[in-house]
Amino acid sequence: MPNRTLRQVIEGQTVTSALADTSVRAAAVAMANQQVGAIMVVDDKGLLTGLFTERDVLNRVVAKGLDPDKTPLSAVMTEKLLTATPDKPLSHALHMMFEGGFRHVPVVENGKPVGMVSARNALGLEICQFEKELKERDHIAEIL
Repeated sequence: MPNRTLRQVIEGQTVTSALADTSVRAAAVAMANQQVGAIMVVDDKGLLTGLFTERDVLNRVVAKGLDPDKTPLSAVMTEKLLTATPDKPLSHALHMMFEGGFRHVPVVENGKPVGMVSARNALGLEICQFEKELKERDHIAEIL
């Protein structure tokens, strides 16, 4: 299977980000509009400071009875992030997700987010290649 770089995976992506004082509701609306499962939290210089995911909405806001209009992202975001640079191979990010038990890896350059790799979108070409290999294997098995 080909191993794309993270730069290739995030090519053409629009970075979805918000400031730490953004309300959970505003972030959720932005995530819904962009059809993404996570939003990167940045400071006023554009440096990555946290990550807020759809799981955080469920577990850290709704399940705790917090008001999404009054709760800022800073109160419910993940701050200690594992990130990757665009030159890393996709397999590096997938390994990070597997080992860490999470579904999103922010891709950063000089501390600024340039994209996001998720378990959902990262495997597009790899799944196609895998399906092709399965078909080839099935065809070989039929011949034998």
